[in-house]
Order: sequence, then C-alpha cells, then structure tokens
Amino acid sequence: MRALAALALCALAPAGSADVVPFKAAELRLSEGDLLLTADFDVALTPALEEALEKGIALYFTIEFELGRTRWYWTDEKFSQWSITYRVSYNALTRQYRVASGPLGQQFESLDEVQRFISRVASRPVARAETLTRGVKYEAAVRFKLDVNQLPKPFQVNALASREWQLASDWYRWTFVP
Repeated sequence: MRALAALALCALAPAGSADVVPFKAAELRLSEGDLLLTADFDVALTPALEEALEKGIALYFTIEFELGRTRWYWTDEKFSQWSITYRVSYNALTRQYRVASGPLGQQFESLDEVQRFISRVASRPVARAETLTRGVKYEAAVRFKLDVNQLPKPFQVNALASREWQLASDWYRWTFVP
C-alpha cells in the first residue's frame, strides 16, 4: 500500500525544476534624474520551446526588477517594481520571428537574434532619483522567466509536468547605494 502511494506521488510531482537561465551582469546607475537598470542573461530556449514556436505557439518572457530597503523595525520598504514582457512568435510563411512588447514589435531572422534581444535590458529607467536617499543602502533584484500562465491551457499542463517547458533564472540580488 505504501509503495502504491509513493508511486502515485511521484507521478504527480513535476519532472524536475526549471532550466536555470544563467545570469551575466546587472548594474544600476543614476543619470539625468532617473535610476537606470542594465541587466544581461544568457537565454537558450529548450528544444521543446523551439518546436512550440515553430508550430505557431507564442511564448511570453518576463524580466522583473525590484528595488527596496530592509528595515529592522518594520516590514521591508519597496521603492520600485518594474517588469517587461516580450511576446515571441514565429511566422512560418515569412520565416521570421516577431518580438512584441505592448503595441511595439520587431522582426528577427534567427532565433539566436531573438534570444539575444529578450535577454538584455539596456539603460531602462526603473525609478526617479528623487525618491532615493543618498547614502542609504538599497536591495536590488532582477530575474528572467518564461511566463507559463500566458500559454494556451493545454501547454500550461505540459509546463507543469515537463522540465523542458520551464525556463527561469533565480533572483539575482545586489546592494545599491546612491
């Protein structure tokens, strides 16, 4: 009986954790009244994700950023939260990839170009400089992930059960003092 219960639990458990997207670099800098974020990840799609793209399924990738301050006497204070979501699709007729964020989009000839584009944030304003206090230590965090909640429902089930449908980085955390 115990062996049957253990077997049932193994069948329901996800098939491993997400593929980890390696983190390359991140920095914050002040420029003209804005706090600018630059971050770089090493994104490589799994074969299952590449196949899904080629069959017409759009994939959604999100880069999230948080800036806050820890306080010993109260809950942590959040100064800024920012994210950007890229919708990546493939057009078999033109053999081009399209990356869109909101109403704006770009066409790419190869998947390598797409991966380089979605894995980099360059000088993106994430907060106003006047909201920060000079000399105070802030905690910054950034991560990259495939947003499986925006996949079609049948593929959300695949994403829960298969490691090849999971792609994310860990939160990269560092301190910043303006």
